[in-house]
Amino acid sequence: MRLLFDQNLSPKLMRLLADLFPGSEHVQSVGLDCAEDDRIWRFAIQNGFAILSQDEDYNNLSIIRGTPPKVIWLQLGNCTTAQVEASVVSRHSKKIDEYIQNHGPMTRPEVIEHALTKLLSEV
Repeated sequence: MRLLFDQNLSPKLMRLLADLFPGSEHVQSVGLDCAEDDRIWRFAIQNGFAILSQDEDYNNLSIIRGTPPKVIWLQLGNCTTAQVEASVVSRHSKKIDEYIQNHGPMTRPEVIEHALTKLLSEV
């Protein structure tokens, strides 16, 4: 599973997690660091990425548009790159992968909230 790391996540995080999510990219590395959300959304669809973000906007787009792409919304507040890596993504990489592989389009906020709550329940 390939992740597209949004601008609000450090490019360093993508490099730290490269072994868990091979083929992933950061929006900066593909020239989309100043792009509108819609352009990033289309890029993710066209290139087979799931979007990893701390930005609620992608969650809102997924509610309106469904999938693809899958969206993983990290609701962590302000924290360091090391905290994101250690507390969520590394510990939950298998769950994130299973979530993206097994869930179809989700269009209702409570379904998405439930899925993400379950996904991150061990944090």
